[in-house]
This record gives sequence, C-alpha cells and structure tokens, in this order.
Amino acid sequence: MTRPDAQFEATLKSIEDIDALLLLSFGGPEGVDEVRPFLENVTAGRGIPPERLDEVGKHYYHFGGKSPLNDLNKEIIANIEAELASRGIDLPVFFGNRNWKPFANDTASEMAKAGVRTAAVFATSAWGGYSGCRQYGEDIQAMREHLQSQGLPLIDFLKIRQFFDHPMFIEEQVSVIEDAFRHWGLSPKEAQDQGVRLVFSAHSIPVIANERAGTPEDGSLYSLQIEQASKLVAEKLGFENYDVVWQSASGNGRVPWLEPDIVDHAEQLEAQGVEKMVVAAIGFISDHMEVVWDLDNELQTAIAPTNLEVVRAATVGHTDTFASMVVDLIEESIGSKKPQHLGSVPSKGCTINGAPCEVSCCEPMKRGRAQ
Repeated sequence: MTRPDAQFEATLKSIEDIDALLLLSFGGPEGVDEVRPFLENVTAGRGIPPERLDEVGKHYYHFGGKSPLNDLNKEIIANIEAELASRGIDLPVFFGNRNWKPFANDTASEMAKAGVRTAAVFATSAWGGYSGCRQYGEDIQAMREHLQSQGLPLIDFLKIRQFFDHPMFIEEQVSVIEDAFRHWGLSPKEAQDQGVRLVFSAHSIPVIANERAGTPEDGSLYSLQIEQASKLVAEKLGFENYDVVWQSASGNGRVPWLEPDIVDHAEQLEAQGVEKMVVAAIGFISDHMEVVWDLDNELQTAIAPTNLEVVRAATVGHTDTFASMVVDLIEESIGSKKPQHLGSVPSKGCTINGAPCEVSCCEPMKRGRAQ
C-alpha cells in the first residue's frame, strides 16, 4: 500500500534525515489531585459510569495517586538515548502523552520551537486496534492542528509500525518467562513436565472494538496479534500448556468484552488441580497500573486462599534489547533496515502525519464501518 505522503517519504533516506524521536504514550497522574481529571480525560465520551471512575481511582490512591507509567517511559527513553549514542546517532528524544502531562500538544510545541521538522513517533503499544494504534494517529493529527493554531512550523511525523511479532520483542518475552520459571528452580521443559500453567494476559476491549481492529478483511486484528505473539513465545519456550486471557475490563456492563477474565481463569485452573501458574502480561510493555493492580494485587488476593501459586513475569519495556528494537524499527520505517517479522498476522500502523492505514482500519466503536 502506498503511504499517504510519497513526497515526504522520498526525503527519508537514512536516520540522519529525521530530526527527533517522539515517544508517544498514554499518560498517568503524578499525585492524588490529578487522579480524577486524568481518568475523566481517559474516558471522555465513552459512557463510563462515575462509580467505575471511583473504583479505578482507588487503584491509584492505593499508590499515593501516582501512576508508575511516566517514570517507566522515562526509563525507556533513557535506554533509547543510550542505544542511539552507542550507534553514533545524534537524535533527540521527546516525550508526550495523550491523557496527561506532558501533553502531546505541548511537546509538539516544544519540538517545533527546537527546530524539529521531521520526527519519528514510537507509540507505546505493540498492537492494532483503535486505542492501541489509530487513536495515536489521531493524536498526531491533533498535534499538527495545534501547531498550526499556534502559528508554529508544522512537523512531519512518521509513526513506527506495530511490533508484536518483532524477534527482539518475542525474545525478551521468552527471557522474562524463563526468569519466572526459575522462581521454582525450573527450566521451561521442567515447568511443563511438572504441570506449570503459562498464561498470557492482555487488556480486554469490547468485542465490537476487537471486530473493528484492522480492516474488515483482517478480522479482529487485536486479538489475532495477541494470540500470534503468545504462540510465538510459547513455541520458542517449547511450551504447550499455555492460555490467552484478558484483564482490566471496564464499561457499563451492557457491552460484552473479550473473555475469559484472568481472575476467573485462575480460579478455574485451581479447581482443576493446577498448583503453579506464570502470568506474562504480554499486552503491556511496562508495569502499567493495570498490571500492578489487576495482577499483583487483585489476582493475588483472589488466589491467596487457594493452593495456586502465581508468579508474574516481568514486562519487557525497560530492557536494553527493547530499546535496540525501537531504533531498529526507526531504521526499518525509513527503509534502511529490512523488516523483521516472525508471524503471519498483519503488522500495520506505519503511517505519515496521523493518516489511518486505510479508511476502514481500526475504526472507533461510535462510527459505522466505511464501505
């Protein structure tokens, strides 16, 4: 498929033709007073009941109102900067969020004033779907509109593709799961032989949102990518006893979300006699609030009275290998490095200036399918 701005694409011959990298993420509050306005930003227009915001707010208050996400993203940025330096690449890295400070529009202004005219964008999601991909494109469009409204020079943004099946992403998932098995002093083969269950977890979304992930021809791209990545990791481990489950569902209760829920699934496994389980939060690159609350708190509380022991594998975003992957993806996006894929499910999202991959790709729930 031809990219939406061939003239811009033609100017990119090497990473030196890019002025900066923008790490574009979700955002999170830094204190108690920021929790409610942050959650209202996140859920604006989604019909989430106030009592659900109250419930989610308690998760943040439990940790002093501070999300771990911003600090984790700053760690990713530091690792990317170190990787760039190790390759002799002089590329400043900026940080902007969709839902909280530093807001993406403010970061775009900072970039424009610093002389940035061409930027690569790494969105902190490996997956397709509206929230995981297309909405970041809309954030890019909003940044350009903001620059224009402020009379600032426009920036051309090249968004990096989804990376769910990149070899480095898969290899790091394998590594952290092997570390989790070592909690019991087991190799992957020994863990399988002893009946340890491996469970991959990702953020649940409404079933209709999953159906609209990708194009109609792709068919439920989000869950297909999660399942593909999980299968690739399990195969690398030589592990057959694995499941794919979902977590962190919200909404008004009238809209079905992807199932099974991880807590329900863990309770079912325990009832079947499973005594050891490793959870790999493959859907998250960092320890988001959903990870530390839903897995480290809610899940552990649910299984505490049972005979099931659950160990969570680390997330992979903080690793040097992850940073190396990001730089490789930049070079891949401008054609100076060959794309690396381990799977057959489509990997999309490499777009210019926020344009969707296709009109009908990853449409939000509130809109009808483009014909």
